[in-house]
Amino acid sequence: MPKTSLSQHLTGIALALFAFPLAAAAQDACTTYTVTEGDSLGSIAQAAYGSYDYQMIFNANRDALAANPNSLPVGLQLVLPCEDGRLSADQALTDVIDAETAKAEAEAPADQEYQPAIKFVTSNDWMPFTDESLTDGGIFVRMAKTAMQRGGNHRDYKISWVNDWMSHIDVLLPSNAFDISIAWESSDCTKLDALGEFGQKMCTEFDYSLPIYETAYAFNTLVDSKYAEARDFADYAGAKICRPEAWPVSDLEVQGLAEPLVTFVHPKTTLECAEMLLKGEVDLYSIESETATENFKDLKAEDLVVVNPALATFISYHFISSKKNPHGREYLDLLDAGIAEMRESGEWYDIVASGLDEFNNLKQE
Repeated sequence: MPKTSLSQHLTGIALALFAFPLAAAAQDACTTYTVTEGDSLGSIAQAAYGSYDYQMIFNANRDALAANPNSLPVGLQLVLPCEDGRLSADQALTDVIDAETAKAEAEAPADQEYQPAIKFVTSNDWMPFTDESLTDGGIFVRMAKTAMQRGGNHRDYKISWVNDWMSHIDVLLPSNAFDISIAWESSDCTKLDALGEFGQKMCTEFDYSLPIYETAYAFNTLVDSKYAEARDFADYAGAKICRPEAWPVSDLEVQGLAEPLVTFVHPKTTLECAEMLLKGEVDLYSIESETATENFKDLKAEDLVVVNPALATFISYHFISSKKNPHGREYLDLLDAGIAEMRESGEWYDIVASGLDEFNNLKQE
């Protein structure tokens, strides 16, 4: 296979994963499943969980799926997690986290040379990823905290909350007021000429950690919208697309969806995007499924919106630092070492699954 970037792999996956679902063979959660002809992740998720949201299946099978970007090969074995995210019915959701935490505490040096604490900044109201009301501040914040104690790291850190995402990249990181922001999507910097001003800024002024999470950005429309039947990105020509401020649109730009072919609308919050879609002020709302689901649930409008089953883009999220920070790359390397260990041990999956389970339980209350 030719060498490609992660974002190219994931964009390829999107076409396979959101292929219009055929009926998958009957299957249950908490088992393994062997892919058959005509399966998509959406159809498998529907059969196992009653929903076309396959994010949990992707999380549990990340390595296998990233190696097969164009299709689900017949015979591929997939782990279908339990409803709460456990990989098997006889394994507690936090078993790996508990074991890795105990191991890190036992290996922590009694005395170590003083080094200044690494200063992290993030923002609230991005559930289940970053919010002070969640365990350890949400999935991404928990990953940062954990990475600083894995991969041979035993470094002090401080987490601060500044609820203005754009200030992170406009002021707080470039001025070295903070070292790392949690967390941002990456642009495909191999296609710099296709990116708008914002995407180019993110490529040229910031450094990125290894990916900490990958997710599909789906296209939400009103059920009677002409764009609900789109089966090619070019079918969105002329559409008004909503992405909140500070959410890059580079994944759309590299698919040819750039102004003036489409019009981007950037309100402050994700909920505003959902409201604008319901009012007919925009044609499309493109965001990850967890956020969109919560938005339309809050607005009691789930029945008014449909997700395009054939089109999506894949996004990878990262910790970022300013290239102006003399220690930025060093700090990202520390995080990368921790992320790599978390992936290898399975702790990464436990953090994601337990965070999503907490979020789902909150939604049901």
